[in-house]
Amino acid sequence: MSQTNEYPSLGTPPAGSIRFNTDSSKMEIYNGEQWWNIDSTSPTEQTGGTRGLIMGGIISGRSNQVEFANLDTTGNFADFGDLVQTASQGAGIGSRTRAIAAGGTPSSPSGTNNIDFHEFASTGNFNDFGDMATTGYSRVAVSNQTRGVFFGRAVAPNYFNTIDFLTIASTGSANEFGDLIDGRQDAACAGNATRGIAIGGNSGTGNDDMEFITISTTGNGTDFGDCVAAITNARGGNCGNAVRGLMVGGSSGASNTIQYVTISTLGNTVDFGDRTVAKNQIAHMSSTTRGVFAGAGAKDTNVADYVQIMTTGNAIDFGDLSANGSDGYGWAAGASNGHGGLF
Repeated sequence: MSQTNEYPSLGTPPAGSIRFNTDSSKMEIYNGEQWWNIDSTSPTEQTGGTRGLIMGGIISGRSNQVEFANLDTTGNFADFGDLVQTASQGAGIGSRTRAIAAGGTPSSPSGTNNIDFHEFASTGNFNDFGDMATTGYSRVAVSNQTRGVFFGRAVAPNYFNTIDFLTIASTGSANEFGDLIDGRQDAACAGNATRGIAIGGNSGTGNDDMEFITISTTGNGTDFGDCVAAITNARGGNCGNAVRGLMVGGSSGASNTIQYVTISTLGNTVDFGDRTVAKNQIAHMSSTTRGVFAGAGAKDTNVADYVQIMTTGNAIDFGDLSANGSDGYGWAAGASNGHGGLF
C-alpha cells in the first residue's frame, strides 16, 4: 500500500476551509489563522438532544429565570435555574457545551455589562463570567464553537455601532471587535461557523439593511444586503443551520413574519412564512434542522413555535413557557447548543 503525502497549500486558504489531515487522520477546519480539529461530539451525545435556553426577560417584572427544552422534540419549557443578575434585553450565545447570557437592563436606563455562564448538560444557577467591554442592553449575538460576537447596544435614548467578542471556553471580560456601519439595537442576526450577520434593528439607514463580519478575525462590518420586511425589536440570536439563518417578528408594534437569509452569500432576505402569533422581542434558538421562537413582548405571550429550517412555510406549535403561566414571557435572550454556527 502506497503512502499518501500531504502537499502544502498553493496559497493561504480562506476561513472555513476544510481538509483531511493524512498525518492525524482527522478532519480539520481553518479559522483564518490556523487549522483546528473538527470536534466529532454532538448535542445528542452531551445532553440527549439539542437544548434551547431562554434567559432573563420580563415576566411579572425583570427576571433572572432560565428555562429550557429539548428542541428536537416538542413540549413545554421547564425551569433550568437562575442568572446571577436580574435583567431583560440581554444577548445569548452557546457553544456545544456552554451557554452565555450577556448585558441587558436591570433597572437602570444605562443597562449592565454583566456576563453569566452555565453548562448546557446540567441544570442549575449561572455563574459570573466577566464583563462586556461596554455597558448597555439590546445587543444581539452570534457564535461558533470558539467565539461569541455581540452586535450593537443601547443606552437610553441612544443606540451604538459597537461590536464586542469573547472566547466562550474561558472566563473574563469581552474585548472590542470593531464597528458596525450603523448603530443598532434589538436587531436580528444570523451566523454559521465562519460568518456573523447583523440584521435591521433601529439602524441609521433604516431597519431593513444587513452587514456581516468574519467571526475568527476582528474588524468592521461590511454591507450584506437588505431585508424584504423591516426588522426592529426582534431580539434575534443564532437561529438556523450552517446554510440558512432565520429571524421572526420585529416591527415596532408586532409582526408574525419569518424571513431567512443564505449566510455564505451576499444578498437579501427571503420570505419564509408566518409565526403562529404576531409579536416582537422574541427569543430565537435552533437545532441544525429546526428553528424555535419563544415568548415575546413585555410578558404578553408564553407561546413557543417552530419551523423546519430547510423548508418554507408557517410555524407549528411547540409548547408553552412555564414562567408565570399564561401571563407570558418576553424580552429574553435565547441560546442553544445545536445551532448552525457549531457545525
